[in-house]
Amino acid sequence: MRVLFATSEVVPFSKTGGLADVSNALPKALADLGVEVHIFSPLYARVKDNFKPTDTGIKVELRVFRRRQTAFLRRAKLPDSPVEVFFIEHDGYFYRPGLYGDERGPYRDNSERFIFFCRAILETAKALGHRYDVVHSNEWQTAMLPVYLKTLYADDEHWRRTASVQALHNLAYQGVFNQWDFNFTGLDWQFFSWRYLEFWGKLNLLKGGIVFADKLVTVSPTYAREIQSSAEYGCGLEGVLKSRSQDLVGILNGCDYTVWNPETDKLIPANYSEKDLSGKEKCKAALQQECGFEKKQNVMLVGIVTRLAEQKGLDILLPVLDEILDLGVQFVVLGTGDKGYEKALAEAGRRRPDRMRAFIKFDERLAHLIEAGADAFLMPSRYEPCGLNQMYSMRYGTIPSVRKTGGLADTVGNFTPQALKDGEATGFVFEDYKADALLSAVKRAHGVFLEDKQTWLALVKNAMSKRFTWDKSAPKYLRLYEEAIAKRRKE
Repeated sequence: MRVLFATSEVVPFSKTGGLADVSNALPKALADLGVEVHIFSPLYARVKDNFKPTDTGIKVELRVFRRRQTAFLRRAKLPDSPVEVFFIEHDGYFYRPGLYGDERGPYRDNSERFIFFCRAILETAKALGHRYDVVHSNEWQTAMLPVYLKTLYADDEHWRRTASVQALHNLAYQGVFNQWDFNFTGLDWQFFSWRYLEFWGKLNLLKGGIVFADKLVTVSPTYAREIQSSAEYGCGLEGVLKSRSQDLVGILNGCDYTVWNPETDKLIPANYSEKDLSGKEKCKAALQQECGFEKKQNVMLVGIVTRLAEQKGLDILLPVLDEILDLGVQFVVLGTGDKGYEKALAEAGRRRPDRMRAFIKFDERLAHLIEAGADAFLMPSRYEPCGLNQMYSMRYGTIPSVRKTGGLADTVGNFTPQALKDGEATGFVFEDYKADALLSAVKRAHGVFLEDKQTWLALVKNAMSKRFTWDKSAPKYLRLYEEAIAKRRKE
């Protein structure tokens, strides 16, 4: 099987978020199953300057509304992998400081940039001579690929038997633009209707991918159900998604344990395992020192590493933050994002320096130290399509307290004595998106930590034994591809 994997970012070449990690790990896992995967991504300035991919000699011309544009194709390989990466080169669209925007906001021509990207993928891939069984598109930036396969390229001999799978990583980001940007698609205006790409008078690129793809996939089973249930999760597309429920599945993202492993992690001061946790105590002492806290092993140290946004539950954390600190815990936050949340957390740290420290920055070393040195980890998300930090936390024996949503619901087992005995308990879970429910979960965790060390130790070891690997998820993608191919060839 040959798969074209289209993505707007891929580690180590480009990254703004978790999509880049998935775009590296999933193709490698599929390659291990014998799938030939070719990744297509834009040649951003940072890629062109830092990695210098090889010129393939392929050049195609495209009409984008009233102008002709030229795309060049370059190639590289994922490090330590046979997976090839092809880069669409167009300096006018992609040779810029940011991937999607700069300090002034999103680039105003993002719709044109990524519509061009999708057309360029289909034309350069055809010029390569490769026929693909499946096109796997990710997020709104590549969602025009399923649209084009069923419209402009429906009768193209090269593409007419190719199936499509559209991946939905976060429904909050849909690629919604002015209606007149529809001109860039090259499609007949009959497709600018509520049945296809129109959304409340605007162009919605992700909706197009959802409507036209043979199969849909999102990043956890619970999130797949949630996005069909209400506007809160479906962000206005819940009706379209529900109409395609037979073709929508949720497959949990995997965790890269070559990077996140306390036994081998080079970014933490001491390594450890579930058989010997002495290194975790050293990591805790190091984290306490970095935060300016008193070094005490019998004080629960709670960590958060997150984007500071309402989605992540900051709006229910701040009202009870002082009550959490009054329990006697130490609390450390690492992240950037909404300026209001940055200010509120920094101020809490200044007000309670013996209990609270906020690092308003991105720091990979400190992220690893918090995962290793904290006793507990907090993820009170409003919604969480998959989430990775809860997986990291469990591997590091740092017990997560999470809201029951999306991938958090699929990965964290709520503590009860029976669940622990059955080997299912790995953290503390609350359901209502309310500050009181969050506070109650933290109090439960704190009570076990202080009053029942043996139970806490059993919980730590149970959490550390869990694995969420791409080896488990990749075969599910393979089955999904096979179903998409079968559906396409019946048409």
